[in-house]
Amino acid sequence: MSAHLPLKQGSRLVLASHNKGKLAEFATLLAPYGVEVVSAGELNLPEPDETALTFEGNARIKAEAAAKATGLPALADDSGLCVSALGGAPGIYSARWAGPDKDFAGAMRRIEEGIDGDEREAWFISVLCLAFPDGATECFEGRIDGTIAPEPRGAAGHGYDPIFVPEGETRTFAEMSDAEKNAISHRARAFEAFRKECLG
Repeated sequence: MSAHLPLKQGSRLVLASHNKGKLAEFATLLAPYGVEVVSAGELNLPEPDETALTFEGNARIKAEAAAKATGLPALADDSGLCVSALGGAPGIYSARWAGPDKDFAGAMRRIEEGIDGDEREAWFISVLCLAFPDGATECFEGRIDGTIAPEPRGAAGHGYDPIFVPEGETRTFAEMSDAEKNAISHRARAFEAFRKECLG
């Protein structure tokens, strides 16, 4: 364990994201531990180029940039959907497949068009990276396996949730309540690993 850990009550943590929904999610998750969360967006930090070829690499780029800019510990998340029939794509390019207009309906059609036959195995990955101003980092990965539904179902969730059916379920993520999804999701699993190591 890093000499910086666990984070102390009253710590201030930068969430290296401009996504208000993600900020609200992490603020709620961290509230019981007395950790105050402020977002990169609130601090007007620029978004760094995600040039790495792995989820961990991109999470580290975002976390290190925020920690360096603010002098505070920073937490970043990089996540995406990987489809076996597409050789693991869209993977780290999951958001980019939806384009600047966030057209996830189009991205989901592209996935369906790329699946040939019955190979519908898929998985979601989330990597959380915690970076400190002195350059120290800790990364935590969560993964959930499942299959791609033949067509989108459900109105909850976001992104690729309407086509992902987690293992042991018949419903897509988008057909579940937030509480149900958050109990089993890739991000929840990554956060649990982070919690055990970083929050004491």
